[in-house]
This record gives sequence, C-alpha cells and structure tokens, in this order.
Amino acid sequence: MIYSMTGYGKAENQVANNKKLVVEVRSLNSKSLDLSVRIAPQLRSKELEIRTLIAQRLERGKIDLSIYYQDAAQGENEATYTPINRDAFVYYYKELSSLQAELGLQADDLLATIMRMPEVTKVQDCSDISDEEWAVVLQTIEDAIQQFNAFREQEGASLYTMFCDKLDAIAGLLAEVEPYEQSRVEKIKARIEANLEQLSAATQQAIDRNRLEQEMIYYIEKLDINEEKVRLTNHLKYFRETMGETAGVGKKLGFIAQEMGREINTLGSKSNQSEMQIIVVKMKDILEQIKEQVLNVL
Repeated sequence: MIYSMTGYGKAENQVANNKKLVVEVRSLNSKSLDLSVRIAPQLRSKELEIRTLIAQRLERGKIDLSIYYQDAAQGENEATYTPINRDAFVYYYKELSSLQAELGLQADDLLATIMRMPEVTKVQDCSDISDEEWAVVLQTIEDAIQQFNAFREQEGASLYTMFCDKLDAIAGLLAEVEPYEQSRVEKIKARIEANLEQLSAATQQAIDRNRLEQEMIYYIEKLDINEEKVRLTNHLKYFRETMGETAGVGKKLGFIAQEMGREINTLGSKSNQSEMQIIVVKMKDILEQIKEQVLNVL
C-alpha cells in the first residue's frame, strides 16, 4: 500500500492547571524530510528530543509541527508565542526616547528597534515541566502522528486507485497500436515498390534485388516496436508490483515512470503513421499525470 506525503493529524490532552495540550502535524510533498517546528516556550528545552522523534517516525515530506497549550475554559491559545518582557521594553523605551529628544534625532521606527534589544523577548523557563507532563506531551505527539499516518494512508489509497486507472489506460492504448503496426509494414513495402516502378527499365534491371531486399528488411527492423512494447508492458507490471510494497516507494515509482517515458518516446520516434502518433501523444499525456502525482507518494 502506498502512502501520500500530504497529511494532517491533530491530538489533544488535558494537562495541569486547567490547560489543554494541542499537537498538530501537517505535511506537503518534498524530496526529503523538511521539518519546521513551532512549540510552546515551556517546551523549548525539549525541542531536540521532539525533532528526533518526528524524524524517526516520519520519513519524508515538508512537515510542520505545532505544539501549544490552550486554556480549557476559554479556548484561547498560549502556545507558540514568546512572551514580551514588559519591564525591559519600558526601560528601553524611556532610554531611547530620552536620547532621541536630547540629540534631536528624527523619529524612527522605535518599536522595531526596541524589539531587537536584548531580553525584550525571553523564552520562559521550562524547568518546571514535570516528568508526568512530559509523558503527556509524548503521548499527545504519538496520538497526532497516528492520526497523521491514517490521513496519509487514506490519501494513498486514492492515489493507488488513480494510478491503476492510468496504467490501465496506457495498456489499452498500447493494445490499439497493434493493428496499425502490421498495416504500416505493408504500406512501407508498397510505397518502396511503387517508387521503384517509376524508375526507368534500365535502372530497374541494374538494381540488385537481393541487396534491395536486405535494405528493406533492415529498414523495417529499424521501425519494429516489439521490444518497446514488451518493455513498456513490463514497466506497467513493475509499477503495480511496487505499489504493493511497504511505504517509502515514491522515489522508486518515479524511476519506473521515467523508464516508461523512455519507451513511449521511442514508440513515438518509430511511429510513421498519424494514427500511431496520436496514440503516443495520449500515452504521454497520461504518463505526465502519473509523474505529477508520483511526487506526492511517500
């Protein structure tokens, strides 16, 4: 079963002091693990552990993790914001305002300047996080990950169905090539013979018929597409088999899709009939849809 890299999970748990802990995990597709963490100030010292846990559980994707506390009664978030040190802010405001008046400086963005001063924004001390509360945090993260993985599995099931439909469509188009494949060989032979008949009798007598037959066979073999058909059929089969493997097959499916593209392109280069070229264009269109969605597979 394949899994999507797009996912969302949310879990909540009650903690002390009438507070509720909320963990949210969401992700989009990415070539590797791109983790962004926004956590409550009380948990800053645990950020490395949290990052390690997420990296172990979630293989790929652009993942955003939010952990915050919420007032259980009022439903207000305390969460990922760093509190402002009001005493430091007032002190810097008075000092800078005094200097501005004393030196006759032009008014500037005083607020932005103060916010960059030391100690104005200060992370809360997290030493009061008890072992019991940390256990709740870990459990809530685990619950959110389970919800997140369930979402990924559900989205993966939709992708699986879509891929099967697209593979069936390519296989159906490949079967449509066969009638034109045989008729085009006859048309090639007939065209060559017709061109020969337009030559003078003397020129026709001078032609080495054995050499001509050899050249015709060589030319027709260069246009033969049996190998491409067999390889493309095998790639379609391998794509289906790979989807049945465990999670983490997105890159592998991408490689298989590239090989499918090679065979379809070769079919197009050997197609000297408009009907076959139309079929090849349809195959390419379907394959592009597959490639686009493969980027979302874990």
